[in-house]
Amino acid sequence: MSSPAITEILARLVSFDTTSRNSNLELIAWVEDYLAAHGIASERIYDATGTKANLWATIGPADRAGYILSGHTDVVPVDGQEWASDPFTLSVRDGRAYGRGACDMKGFLAACLSRVPAMKAAALARPIHLAFSYDEEVGCVGARGIVEKLAQAGIKPLGCFVGEPTSMNVVIGHKGKRSLKVRVRGRSCHSSLAPQGVNAVEWGARLVAYIRSVAERFATSGARDPLYDVPFTTAHVGVFTGGTALNIVPDESEIVFEIRAIGADDPDAVVAEIEAYARRELEPAMQAVDPQSGFDFDVFAGFPGLDTAPDAEVVTLAKRLAGRNEHAKVAYGTEAGLFHAVAGVPSVVIGPGSIGEAHKPDEYIEIAQLEACGAFVDRLIAHCTAA
Repeated sequence: MSSPAITEILARLVSFDTTSRNSNLELIAWVEDYLAAHGIASERIYDATGTKANLWATIGPADRAGYILSGHTDVVPVDGQEWASDPFTLSVRDGRAYGRGACDMKGFLAACLSRVPAMKAAALARPIHLAFSYDEEVGCVGARGIVEKLAQAGIKPLGCFVGEPTSMNVVIGHKGKRSLKVRVRGRSCHSSLAPQGVNAVEWGARLVAYIRSVAERFATSGARDPLYDVPFTTAHVGVFTGGTALNIVPDESEIVFEIRAIGADDPDAVVAEIEAYARRELEPAMQAVDPQSGFDFDVFAGFPGLDTAPDAEVVTLAKRLAGRNEHAKVAYGTEAGLFHAVAGVPSVVIGPGSIGEAHKPDEYIEIAQLEACGAFVDRLIAHCTAA
């Protein structure tokens, strides 16, 4: 049976508005029907609300170790962006396919699905698994359900290829991330009586300054990994809010910050250091005025880093399938860290399109990149047939 055109499938996938705030079930149902038409069963792994789901499918012998092709179904919003064409209608022109998610990362999903007939027709000695997730864009949420399934399975896959846009380069590492909200609890009073209050903005500012000092320490004397464009661990405050009026001592403020750590550093240890500073150096003076004041730390999102050894079997295989000799690391995060760290499945990131085109208005992917990804999957099929 011949494979459908990648762009034909991509057009269907792009037509579903799977912005992370929306359900992805219509897209999942379409993929289920597509797989079923080729005699392939699939399994949904729902979120707690039942409005979103991952999809897991196995082609080939389920009792042997094989390989995962993994990608997310959600996309970022188009709100406020100026598009030359409807972002949810694929537009092909000048060798490029335009549409929200065409690059990040429905192009990879389409390339994999276009090869399903070939997978089904092949006498696979090792299985190929399709793992399509939800809510990657808001913190790699959905993939956690997939890795829990893998952790409980009796047979561990040999490797996982996560198809984020890398221009089909082999990526063996990315930084781990922790995202935190800190609520600063103070005590309000009139500004003329300021010493009788606990100024949540001022005490929050001292914590912000400490986070900055941690960032500077990593930048000047921290461990280095030259494969990253920013070769050290970073700490960054993105939001700091509080206060209502000049003559009122603010009783609350909020800090939102992140840690992005290279493999040599533990992001949880960095978070623990920052929290310890707040508890040890700041809270005693605050609570001397008001015992109810202090800091509430909430790690609201994050994902493990990826640091696959350059000589790992999955890396060697990825290079052979892609026709590449080199490897790289990237600063942005992916679900590969979860597959590798939580499920224990050796992972690399490799997919069509440039990350530089992701999330932008008029997002696009080169048709040549889609075909290169299809060829990668073709070679994986051949590898799993000959195993």
